[in-house]
Amino acid sequence: MRFLTTTALVALIAGPAMAQDWKDDYQVIKFGILSGENEQDRIARYTPFEEYLERELGVEVEIFTAGNYDGVIQAMAADQIEFAFFGSSSYAAAYTATDGGVVPMVSRLQNDGSTGYYSILVTRCDSGLTDLASLEGKVLAFADPDSTSGYAVPYFNLSKEVTPESYFAAIPFAGSHEAGVAGVANGTFDAAATYQTNETDGTPQRMVTKGMIEADTICPIWQSPEITSGPLAARTNLPQGLIDAMTDAVMAIPEKDPVAFREMSGGDDSTQQGWIEVDHSRYEWIIDMREWLKEQRRNG
Repeated sequence: MRFLTTTALVALIAGPAMAQDWKDDYQVIKFGILSGENEQDRIARYTPFEEYLERELGVEVEIFTAGNYDGVIQAMAADQIEFAFFGSSSYAAAYTATDGGVVPMVSRLQNDGSTGYYSILVTRCDSGLTDLASLEGKVLAFADPDSTSGYAVPYFNLSKEVTPESYFAAIPFAGSHEAGVAGVANGTFDAAATYQTNETDGTPQRMVTKGMIEADTICPIWQSPEITSGPLAARTNLPQGLIDAMTDAVMAIPEKDPVAFREMSGGDDSTQQGWIEVDHSRYEWIIDMREWLKEQRRNG
């Protein structure tokens, strides 16, 4: 009996110590954020979160940015970053690029209890372009090839009604959501694909708040079915103790550091109340959709 008691005591002592062993090999943790907005604003929005993680995890934390979505995906595939905030389609791309080497951890929970968002097509409000029919022969800008709401979902759904390559005069990639919306505002594009959570939160609304475009300049004219919100994902080759520690820290940030949480989720206009834990099954339909898109491109 004494032996069993001693063994149990050793296990209890060793458990927490073993859970912290990851710090010996990961003294700097890097997390990636996608290029949905300009780099300066991305870094400013996530810096309080970076500082919060350093306090919670007890190691140095760095933000990783890239000029496009694929830069973050490839950084994850090359083991250059440990975690990344993905959209649904970019998570699917990372899952494919790493042969299943990424795992989703948490996703966003909105104030209304929803866990999704929408792709929208926007035009200038004064353009007279008010529906899909009026866009025939016009230039429609997508955001990025690995963007869920800025390319995959709108292209997939529009293809059920028209053939985008021939229906529109051109379908270029703007490079980011903000670049597409700004291009519509300044007349470079007739329309652009971007996202919004609801009528008060999305790319155009945030750009108005930041002074990038004037209010009532941009109007949505088409909306997709609801899209599952993308996850914060980890490399599967990380120690489970590190993944668990990051999950716990992110889940707790609304209560432990509400200022950092508000900034990373959209500032004063944020409609996010917290996080939910998610698994891969939530995103399998996105992987299937991406395969469909690839097949369409292969077939010309």
